Amino acid sequence: MDYRIGQGYDVHALREGLPMWLCGVRIESPVGFVAHSDGDVAIHALCDALLGALALGDIGHHFPDSSEEFRGIDSKVLLARVMAMVRERGYELGNADITIALQAPKIGARVPEMRASLAAVLGVGVDSISVKATTTERLGFVGRGEGMAATAVCLLFERPEGAREAEPAPATDLQRPVGEPTPAPEAVPAEPERESAPAPSTDAQ
Repeated sequence: MDYRIGQGYDVHALREGLPMWLCGVRIESPVGFVAHSDGDVAIHALCDALLGALALGDIGHHFPDSSEEFRGIDSKVLLARVMAMVRERGYELGNADITIALQAPKIGARVPEMRASLAAVLGVGVDSISVKATTTERLGFVGRGEGMAATAVCLLFERPEGAREAEPAPATDLQRPVGEPTPAPEAVPAEPERESAPAPSTDAQ
């Protein structure tokens, strides 16, 4: 059986008033990512790790920021496409380990949700996904709050002959408005009340 190891790294600047998505989870923060897509550094690093494991280039090659197709795109969609490339070549994900470097906000309480989000998109168990967060002790651009960085490492293994591919999350689960939670559906106007029909006359019986 063939094994492949990949490593990925991504950085995005931060700016006030923009949304922050990490591992497909909305994080409450006064600052967010300056990016062509939704700027999810963790997913972008993971995409590069998966692509690198099979020598398929990087995320910028497959989803260039010069293309309007990818403006504001949900990064989970990109991850699903990358995982499809992996499976098309006969490989499955053994495990992935992601480290997010940020000074703020604190995201430790959201890690279980992040792991579940990635596992659903990739079609693997949560125990195959590790997400960790660290500060840089206020050093560098991360420490100054100017940006955020993420690294990812993954192990791929060749799918045994005859084995079925894992099933990723349905495509409908990968779409959501960038920067805002999914809005509630518009209320359907109530139909005007109809006048009650008169009770049948007992004299007609």
